[in-house]
Amino acid sequence: MRFFSTAAAVLSFPLLASADLPEYQAQFQNYLDKFMGYVPIPSKSDPVGAAEAKVGEMKMDVLTLTNWKETLYAPVTDGSTTPEEVWVLITGGNKTCFGHCDKIETAFNQSAAKFAVLPGGPHTALLNCENEPVLCNAWSAPTGALWIFEMLPEPAEINIWSKRLNFTTTTSDDIVQLQQDGFKEKAKLHDGMFHPFNGSLAKNGLSIPVGYVLWGFNLIPSWLFMIVVSMLSRTMMSNRMGAQGGRPGAAGAAPAGRAQ
Repeated sequence: MRFFSTAAAVLSFPLLASADLPEYQAQFQNYLDKFMGYVPIPSKSDPVGAAEAKVGEMKMDVLTLTNWKETLYAPVTDGSTTPEEVWVLITGGNKTCFGHCDKIETAFNQSAAKFAVLPGGPHTALLNCENEPVLCNAWSAPTGALWIFEMLPEPAEINIWSKRLNFTTTTSDDIVQLQQDGFKEKAKLHDGMFHPFNGSLAKNGLSIPVGYVLWGFNLIPSWLFMIVVSMLSRTMMSNRMGAQGGRPGAAGAAPAGRAQ
C-alpha cells in the first residue's frame, strides 16, 4: 500500500498547487495525515488460530493467504482419481459483505457439523474476504458464494463449482440438501483467468501479485482518482495547445490575414 499512497500523493502535488481546486486540498492533507507512513496488513487471519479452528466434529478450515493451497490439497492422496470435495464459503464482514453474511455463515457452520458425521461428507472451509482481501481479489471471489473444489493430485486441473446463496433464506438444511441432490445441477462451473488453479494468472504465477494490485487500488479513495484524472487531462490539453502554437507557419499566417 505504501507504493500506491505515495505514488498517488506525488502525482497529485502539481494539481493541488493550482488555485482552482481548493476543495481537494483539505481532503488531500487529511489523506496524507492518515496514510503516509502507514502500511495496512493485507491478511488479518491468524495462522495459528486458523489451525486451531479445525477442532471437534465440525473440522472447519479457515483459508488464509499463506495456507490456502496446502489446506485444499490436504485431503488428497497421491495417485487418487476420485476428486475430494472441499466446500468453501466466501464470506465477509461489514465492509465486504455489508453485514449480510452472518446468516449464511451460521448456516454453513451448522451444515459443516452435519457433513462431519455423514459418510463421504465433503470437507469444509471458510474464506473471509474481510480478513483476506488479497486472496479474494486474486480469485475475484464474491462474498455470499459457495465454491465447491474438486481436488485431485497435482498437476491435474481442478474443477470449481460456484453457487450463490440467498442471504436471507439459506439454512443448513438447504446446503446439506444441495450436496445430497447433486450440486452440479444447481451450481455453475467456474472458469476464467482468475481461476485459482486453472486460470492464466495462476499458471503464470501472477494470481497473488494481481491480488495485491487490486487490493491496493481499492484502498485509494475515489476523490484521489478524480485528482489524477483531472491532472492528466490538463497536461494533455496543455501539450496539445503547445504543439498547435509551435507549428511552422502558424505565426506568419495571422499577419497575412490582417493584411487582407
